[in-house]
Amino acid sequence: MKKYVLLLVAVCSLTTMSAQKKVGGVELPATVEFKGETLKLNGAGVREKFWIDLYAGALYLTDKDSDAQKVISADKPMAIKLHIVSKLITSDKMIDAVNEGFENATDGKTAPIEAEIKRFQGFFSDEIKKNDVFDLVYIPGEGVISYKNGKEKGTIKGIAFKKALFGIWLSKKPAEDDLKEAMLGQ
Repeated sequence: MKKYVLLLVAVCSLTTMSAQKKVGGVELPATVEFKGETLKLNGAGVREKFWIDLYAGALYLTDKDSDAQKVISADKPMAIKLHIVSKLITSDKMIDAVNEGFENATDGKTAPIEAEIKRFQGFFSDEIKKNDVFDLVYIPGEGVISYKNGKEKGTIKGIAFKKALFGIWLSKKPAEDDLKEAMLGQ
């Protein structure tokens, strides 16, 4: 009987391990579902600055892919999850980081999506606390749907905005090179 209990514990442990990934001290699910689309964890890492972990970032796709440009350009369901792990992240700092990210992702050509960026900034206007979770989900035909702690904040239409947004983490000038590689499963 003792052997069966140990076997059951081992099987449950393996199931739990494969169902999530621990990054930056937080558990990230192996799959997520939004608007009827099931997305699989492609990769995850930590955004840090001056050796301080700021957030765990994860990329979810329908099928694994390590080609950043292909992911940015794809008109397929996908998501980025940002799990805040630091008390140092504030609304103002997040908006500044997002603005810098859009500048870098578009090589400074933000004018065509300026209205969308301004609206997106509003999704970070509420106080940001440690353990807040942001899901930035792209659904073809709908746009980018932003969630904070599971609550929908709004939708921004347009593939150009989606490309720039995902480019914040995956472009040639990403938020952080190590995080980009981790999100791409490299």
